Amino acid sequence: MKSFKQEQEPARISRRGFLKKAGAAAVSAALALSMVGCGSPAPSSSAATSSAGSAAVEEVDYSDWDAVLEAAKGQTVTWYGWGGSQPRNAWIETELAPALKEKYDITLDLVGMDINDILTQLSGDKQANAAEGTIDFIWINGENFYTAKDNGYLWGPFTSYLPNFNDYVDADSPEVAYDFGSPTEGYEAPYGKTQMEMWVNSEVVPTPPTTVEEFKGFCEANPGKVTYPQPGDFTGTAFISCLIAGVIGAEEFEKLSMMDDPTTEEVKAIIEPGLEYLRSLNPSLWNQGQTFPADSTTMATMYADGEVIMNMGYGDPQALVDDGALPATTRPFIFNTGTVGNSNFMAIAYNAPHKAAALVAINEVMSPEMQLAQYETLGNLTVLDLAKLPEADQQAFADVQLGASQLPSAELLSHRVTEAAGPVIPIIEQLWLDEVVGK
Repeated sequence: MKSFKQEQEPARISRRGFLKKAGAAAVSAALALSMVGCGSPAPSSSAATSSAGSAAVEEVDYSDWDAVLEAAKGQTVTWYGWGGSQPRNAWIETELAPALKEKYDITLDLVGMDINDILTQLSGDKQANAAEGTIDFIWINGENFYTAKDNGYLWGPFTSYLPNFNDYVDADSPEVAYDFGSPTEGYEAPYGKTQMEMWVNSEVVPTPPTTVEEFKGFCEANPGKVTYPQPGDFTGTAFISCLIAGVIGAEEFEKLSMMDDPTTEEVKAIIEPGLEYLRSLNPSLWNQGQTFPADSTTMATMYADGEVIMNMGYGDPQALVDDGALPATTRPFIFNTGTVGNSNFMAIAYNAPHKAAALVAINEVMSPEMQLAQYETLGNLTVLDLAKLPEADQQAFADVQLGASQLPSAELLSHRVTEAAGPVIPIIEQLWLDEVVGK
């Protein structure tokens, strides 16, 4: 079994990032295919799929889960995705992969690859009319999902075949039905949730702010010691989204999550009170809001050096505390008006050679056991609707022993705000640049 060795950028980047980084050949291919705009045909309940290394073609009724399990036996399934998280790699290697082998006789082959290269490979397969590829399923989300689905790189819809999805997932939840504003339509299954959190050293900041009003007072009481990464950086955009949501209200902010063709005027009309609030913070921020840290890495260095007294990111800081990168007195907090969250997903390549094994592997990732293991070892919030779980499983989640630098999942989920849709994000970033920075 390969492990995710490559240190790559996270899977979740924008379409702009894809076009910028994928290289000239990939851009040409992607643009050519996007002009075609074709989608993958939905798989029939009785569909032909071939196994790599075997001349036989298996007829599998994917709506018959017993038939799927039988077809998946002995298969090696490839999971492609970002390989930069060693804790995640370890969880897959030590918990998920052994479970797949023991329970279903499936070998999991992890392939660490940048999402741009994955899209390029699928694009090449599509242009070459390759009936069978090497990619089975993919860790994907956001605008990359939009690109892949829009260009016919994905197989589906498939989620209705998955017992754990049918039994434990709220399919009508906006976070399941939409990915960064793009309808999922059964072409991807949820993998894990993360949520924006902030943190401080409790020896320096005994009582962190819990409202946007308190945060403004906190900045004024600590002039030059608070800032955030420049929006355009993923963390910076998410953080100002939290503040804007706190000002205008979560329900109003979540209107932005459903916009698929927004105008600047429409977005500004919703978030203008939030922009005014952000402008009001500038005089108290680091460098008086004339400039901002370029990215979250720069922000982390400033926080570690004591130049600023607060940091933020998706997920809790417990792993950084455990590694000694942050002091044991680090404490996370969120605003009582909520913080934005996003979900990661899994999708199946349109020409996956082992679709049955991919279905079984994805279903296992969504099992209560594996979702609990992710929560225990990675701090990932579960994608399952806890109310749908058996009582014993609900109690198992409640009984997880958290570190001092972690917030309970119930607290996070009860204050979760759905992020803005992909097309809205660059508008928010441009409005911030035009109307907030240096004002």
